[in-house]
Amino acid sequence: MKESAKDLRGLLRLPPGEPVVLAGYDARATPGAPGGKRAGRADSARMGKHLANLQERLWAAGTAGDRRRVLLVLQGMDTSGKGGTVKHVIGHLNPSGCRIQAFKAPTEEERRHDFLWRVRAALPGPGEIGIFDRSHYEDVLIARVRHLARPAEIGSRYGLINDFERSLAEDGVTVIKCFLHVSYEEQRRRLLRRLDRPDKHWKFDPGDIDERALWPAYQEAYELALERCAAPYAPWYLVPADRKWYRNWAISRLLLEHLRELDPHYPKGDFDVAECRERLLKGA
Repeated sequence: MKESAKDLRGLLRLPPGEPVVLAGYDARATPGAPGGKRAGRADSARMGKHLANLQERLWAAGTAGDRRRVLLVLQGMDTSGKGGTVKHVIGHLNPSGCRIQAFKAPTEEERRHDFLWRVRAALPGPGEIGIFDRSHYEDVLIARVRHLARPAEIGSRYGLINDFERSLAEDGVTVIKCFLHVSYEEQRRRLLRRLDRPDKHWKFDPGDIDERALWPAYQEAYELALERCAAPYAPWYLVPADRKWYRNWAISRLLLEHLRELDPHYPKGDFDVAECRERLLKGA
């Protein structure tokens, strides 16, 4: 593995409070990668074993009162690979220790509450890894682009999101926010591939074409969210996503780095190991 990959967080983290210009980031770049596609896939497979071990340790620690948990937030334009990331990265983990939530248009009940209500209800519990496929950021992204709320209300949500994420960090939640950066051209290619394959038609919506017309507005909305809601306790990581193998490798690596830093431990048993062993050997 390349030396630069020892801390991918430092390579992909967006500086808090600084303006973000997405056009300045290459969506086909592979910062910190161990090599090309073959090397990246092999390294992802190796990381899967370490991720599974660390997740089990985190889950076990949670059963003994450790309140720490992880929240992986995946945001990006359509076809950026949020679902693919869940399949290829989270697929290494034990489902019993994961909580996956895909946020779609709010229901009537959800509309009767503040925009963070449904998010709070989906948070991971102690020892769990939570994965958000889209998140509370939809309320400053699509809501801004589609004018679903007054500008003043949307403007106030950035501060509410920052306060919310600060409270999560203070309560033992490690927040990992990843923006999957896909290019306009790559999105077109992926949408065309869905049309070419009948088994992918279920993933296609003609409305996706209409959304492409709003690409500049979405880019601006993301730039504002990435700038205003990046903090040391909940930074944003910009993950180039035109190369699927790199996207999966990078998310795996980011998750692994955070779990290693948490360093969860299996809880010690509250029983006499020698006595239990003797009882079993005597035929109990």
